[in-house]
Parts: sequence; structure tokens; C-alpha cells
Amino acid sequence: CHITQPVPCVALCPAGVDIPGYMALVGEGRCADAVRLIRKDNPFPTACAYICEHPCESRCRRNMLDNSINIRGIKRVAVDMAGYVPAPACPTSTGKRIAIIGGGPSGLSAAYYLQLMGHQTTVFEKRKKLGGMLLYGIPSYRLPRERLQDDINVILETGVEVRLETSVGNEPGQLSLEELRKEYDAIYIAIGAHSDKKIGIEGEDAGGVISAVEFLRAIGDGKYPDLSGKKVCVIGGGNVAMDAARTALRLGAEVHIVYRRSEAELPARVEEVHHAKEEGVEFQNLCNPVEILGDENGRVNGLKCIRMELGEPDESGRRRPVAVPDSEFVLDVDTVIMAIGTSPNPLISGTTKGLDTNRWGCLVVNEEMATTKDKVYAGGDAVTGAATVILAMGAGKTAAVSI
Repeated sequence: CHITQPVPCVALCPAGVDIPGYMALVGEGRCADAVRLIRKDNPFPTACAYICEHPCESRCRRNMLDNSINIRGIKRVAVDMAGYVPAPACPTSTGKRIAIIGGGPSGLSAAYYLQLMGHQTTVFEKRKKLGGMLLYGIPSYRLPRERLQDDINVILETGVEVRLETSVGNEPGQLSLEELRKEYDAIYIAIGAHSDKKIGIEGEDAGGVISAVEFLRAIGDGKYPDLSGKKVCVIGGGNVAMDAARTALRLGAEVHIVYRRSEAELPARVEEVHHAKEEGVEFQNLCNPVEILGDENGRVNGLKCIRMELGEPDESGRRRPVAVPDSEFVLDVDTVIMAIGTSPNPLISGTTKGLDTNRWGCLVVNEEMATTKDKVYAGGDAVTGAATVILAMGAGKTAAVSI
């Protein structure tokens, strides 16, 4: 009796991509076939070739000898060498119609696989362009806009209908979820987590204080703030904080990152921290902001911080940062970017009866991605909170199968 064991790298890929399969195809020079194989589980091969966090590499069997294979790099070879690879042909229409709320990686992934099943999807996107956090959260130096559009164009080739600048809620001019439930056979909510969190310190409403989400979103729309000669402080230590800091640096600013724990506990990827340091971002670790100082016009002119030291572990297992008495100091800055996390927009859940959320504001779903409301499914950051792109794509594929 032959027992097939799951391939370790594939088992750790949220989308379940056939990694050994496409690497073998690349090795044979069949890059277009490699892209087709990737798309069976991930409709964003180009985007992932640039920015996927590659959890698969931590389970690569090559680690038992030396280091993992550069799996993401081989995917980059595949998409670069293959060029344009058309979408598969869709089957005869089933007559079923599905509404997708949100045109980010999760929503577009669900739309792609539903179209390949013969169901007609319509994507309702609140903003001017498709892409979600791939466009409005990841800077173009990490993911070039034209390469992201390559993936989106192939998804749209399957016949996905799109309605841009269309919001769902209960305000005038918005579509309601109940209206969509009457018109469509199923709904998939993939609105992401675009609402920024507040830190709760004095002066947070001063002029010159912006959220990382708003900062990167404006740049996604082509609106570049003039930061030449500015002194910018980014509060936070995650990947979004690194993106905001490195973007501000490219716009001509002097940039500091303030993080309350040690460098070893920075939640951002190691390579992102390394690149930020190489480019000149200054790190103020074991520091906690306590007040944003303002001038007579209400604009930022300093950030008051206090030194921290690591105490006993907290419920997460990490050592809790504890303030060092009489260690306050002031950073000379004129712009503060908040990057301490995001949460799902409560616009839909807060205006729809019977749609349950957890204590963090995330939609509650079962193993089939179904919410507590009939015919309504959800996935991506709207369910998990801010997570990775590949996890959102995997959720979109799973939801498509469930629907």
C-alpha cells in the first residue's frame, strides 16, 4: 500500500502551490507551463514572485543539508522568462452570479477561480483601482505597478465584471449587503483591513500626524507628499512600518523608527529591517512614545519618548517592555507616521444584522469560509486581521471552492 506524504514546502504554502512541479518545469526551460501550474492555485504569480513572504522555504528539505532553495527567486525566473501567458478558457456559464466585495488579492483570487468554474462574478471595489493592499499598501519599489497589473489583466481576461468606486454600506449612494443578497446567488466579502489603529497618546491629532495606511494609500493613487528635508518618525516595527519608513526616505526625508521592544523582537521580516538600515533609516529600539509635541499652530515639532527595558514574559511569550524611570527624551521631528497595525473596516459588519464579528472586529466564518449570514462568505484580512498576501489569496481560492 503506497501512502503519499504531503510535500513539506507545499504543506506550508497557504495557497497549496505545487512548488516542486513548477521548479521542475523551470529547470526544463518550460517557464510558461510553470506559470500555468502556479495559477492553478495562485492567480498572482508575478506579485508573489516579488513580495511573497515565502513560508515554504522554511520547510524546504534542502535545509537538512545547508540552506533552502530560493523558491521565490525561481518563481521570479518563471514569470520573467515566460512573458505573457493567457488565462485558461472558461467553461459554459452555469447561470450563477456571485458578488465579490473588495478588489484586493483575496477578492480577485475568488473571482478568478469562480470564473473558471463557469460562474459570473462582479467585483465591487471602493477605490479607483483594483489591487487592494498590493497596490495601496506595498510600495512600487517592492512591487512595480505594471507587473501587478499584468496579474490583474489575466484575471480580468476570464470575464470578471468590475465596478470601481462603489462602496457597500447603508449610507446614501452606497449599495447595501441585503440588496446584493437578493440580486446574487452568493457574496464573498474581502474588504481587507484598511482601518488604522490609534496609539492613544496626547497630541495624536496634531497636524503632521498621519497613518501609514493613509500615507501608502495616497502614494498608490499617485499622490506623493513633499517630504524633502522633513524629519519623519515612524512608530511601529512591522512590515508596514518598514514600507512607510523606506518610502519616506525615498521622498527625501530623514527617517527614524521608534519601537518599544528590542531589535531581536521586531515583527518585520529580517531582510526588510536589513534593507531599511542599509538605506539610512535610524532605529530607536526599546523606546516608547508618550506624547506628540506641537507648536503654537498645532503642528508636530517633536516626539517625547521614554526608554524601555525588557521585563518578564507576557501572555504572548515575549518579554514585556517596562519603562525606565526618568529616561524621557525628545526626538526632533516634524512628521509622525503611525504604523501600529490595522483592523477591518466595520462599514459592512456594523450595518448588517446577523453578520457576527469577534472582539477584534474581524468577521466570523466556519471552515468553509461561510459567515453567520446565509449566502455570505468572507476571507482574507477581513477575517484574519492584517496578514500576508499569500494567505489572503489562499482564502480566496478556498472560498471559491466552498461557494
